Amino acid sequence: MAAEGFSVLPLHTPLYLFPVLYLRRQSQRIGSSNMTAVHRENGGSKTSSESENIPEKFDTPASDEKSKEDQEIENLNYPQPWKFEKYFLGGYSQGRMLKFKNPKTMYKAINLFAGVAIMFYGYDQGVMSQVNLNPNYQELMKIAPIEGNSRNVAALGGIVAVYYGGTLIGALVAGSLADRMGRIKAVVFGSLWALLGAVLQASAMNITWMCCARVIAGVGVGAIDCVIPVWSAEVSSHQARGAFLAIEFFMNIGGLALAYWIEFFAYLDPNREMAWRTPLALQIIFILIIGIGINFFPESPRWLMKMGREEEARSVLKATREADVEYELRSIKKVVKYELETSGANHYAAMLFPKDKYSKQLRWRVVLAVWLQIMQELVGIGVITVYAVDLFQDAGFGLTLSKLLAGFNNISYMFSVIFAVITLDRYGRRSTMVWGAVAMALELLIAGILDKYAQIKGPHQRSFGAGVATLTFLYTATFGATWLTTPWLYPTEIFPLNVRAKGGAWSVVGWSIGNGIITMITPFLFQAISYGTLLLLFGLNIFCIPFVILIYPETAGRSLEQMDTFFEHGGSWNVFKASHNIRDKGIDDWRWTKKMHPEEHEELEKGRKMSTAIRSPEEDEKDAKMSWTKRPIYTIRRKGSNAGIIIVVETFLSVQIGKAHDIILLLQSRDTQSPFLAPESSPKTDRLQAPPLGQPAALPFRPSTAKICRVIAPRYRHTSQALRKL
Repeated sequence: MAAEGFSVLPLHTPLYLFPVLYLRRQSQRIGSSNMTAVHRENGGSKTSSESENIPEKFDTPASDEKSKEDQEIENLNYPQPWKFEKYFLGGYSQGRMLKFKNPKTMYKAINLFAGVAIMFYGYDQGVMSQVNLNPNYQELMKIAPIEGNSRNVAALGGIVAVYYGGTLIGALVAGSLADRMGRIKAVVFGSLWALLGAVLQASAMNITWMCCARVIAGVGVGAIDCVIPVWSAEVSSHQARGAFLAIEFFMNIGGLALAYWIEFFAYLDPNREMAWRTPLALQIIFILIIGIGINFFPESPRWLMKMGREEEARSVLKATREADVEYELRSIKKVVKYELETSGANHYAAMLFPKDKYSKQLRWRVVLAVWLQIMQELVGIGVITVYAVDLFQDAGFGLTLSKLLAGFNNISYMFSVIFAVITLDRYGRRSTMVWGAVAMALELLIAGILDKYAQIKGPHQRSFGAGVATLTFLYTATFGATWLTTPWLYPTEIFPLNVRAKGGAWSVVGWSIGNGIITMITPFLFQAISYGTLLLLFGLNIFCIPFVILIYPETAGRSLEQMDTFFEHGGSWNVFKASHNIRDKGIDDWRWTKKMHPEEHEELEKGRKMSTAIRSPEEDEKDAKMSWTKRPIYTIRRKGSNAGIIIVVETFLSVQIGKAHDIILLLQSRDTQSPFLAPESSPKTDRLQAPPLGQPAALPFRPSTAKICRVIAPRYRHTSQALRKL
């Protein structure tokens, strides 16, 4: 007996049209009941035309709720200004702030100033690379000779390493001050410490003097490096976070290269003492620009709103935004309200020793930020940039040629940062770091093997040395395109706005720990194991890959609210398990190992499931558990089912044995895979809607189904006629 819906079909109708014709009959038959159900679900709104006549009273609860929310935002209890703020120099003044007719000009000025600050950070980090090699400096510090003397080797590494102890302290202090008295005052505070440190370094007369000067300079640089990225992100309106950060770090490596080449040409001066004091004294120019110039720029509108200075915040937004600022101002108020409610977690101690669920989430974010910065140093960039001359000398090159190679390596390093614009925003953070570590590991492995033979005198020594130099250039370029920017970008994406300044401080803490350890032990490594240093760095790159894969969620393309969802509902350090936990809670955005694309954001905003989650979780779990021997067959079957082939075959078998009701059950059980349906999870079509009575059904064919019909239908005249009737 034929099922209802197929009773009027001609006997020669092709079998692959049975599901189509059945759906058409069913949609006409149940159209009236579906419209009634929709009417009930919508609370009495029958059609779009009738919905225009809905009384205004239906909007009253929402309006009351909105007005209540507005009232709560307007009546915030703002904190009092910090009582010690008046003792710190500098600060924001609305009358002193630079004013431009076009907000884009202000945006460019802010980016340029932030770039100068980041350039100073790079300059200060690289300025010691050739100072350590100066004979006059070594004699004055009483650390000569270096080779064969373990005490002098330790002293050389210690002078460089103590600087990072200062950056750790400066970051923690500035992170707290930035929240208490504003971003601008915190930068001025750091500039004063950096200025004192630069003066003391340029005038150092012994190792104790130099170590104290390095620590003081580190405090200032750590404060500036902690606050400037947060300030520029809050004042400017950024559209591409990865691209913006790549531009800043282009200038950062530019500062590193500038310091190196200034020292190279200063070394040509017969006066060896001025050759190392001059580069250290030139830091003062950068510091004066930063410490004085920051006072002419706008303060963070979020901090101004937090302190209850709403009109000043509105003025800053108008100076830096082209569009209407009221919506953004209201959004900032909401953030401030949330920040004041969770102010108990906005302390370093609370972030490390949590007492509630929210603080525990912050602690895990701190771990991620700190460990990522440490891993950035473990992959070996500090060894190459600070001790590049030693590396090239070990590979068989002379002193002058080694210095030239190290200088050109820094220039190559600087331009490689441009590729971070592509890698970060196109491929995501996780893929960029994983494949970057893989590439750097291979380069270091080959370089280490070649370096072994480059240290053996012979006819091929120069060839092996050239190979080491080439791979060193490739290594630094790979690092600049992958690992340089990500550890600095990641904290701005995982920390909530109310603790972002302290989150940036924790990031600098991790950077300081990693740099301090690497710069301290590197001189020992070069003397103890020579070429084995590169092989050790190869192993450390391999060591870092599992951490990136297992514990770091993908942040590319995701908003801060989505990151909060991950940390709130993940419930595991394993990003794969956390994704499964989020999926089990019915949250659409559950694939935290992959980048989110713009079209997926559109689907999410429309309330649908995203295109990355078209396949059901059960299918993904089954696919993952399938043994490797059965997976190819299972994959072919699944792909065939999605293309409609399996359903057509099963429909044919059901009709042949005379069980037409199986077709109905089949369609009901496979409705999310059948190409003849457009389920709610599909991003390609709208959901199948019941047509009004008296009108034919409009079947939403997918492209694959339409193509099949176009190819097969012309072969059969009766098929074409049936399609025209539909």
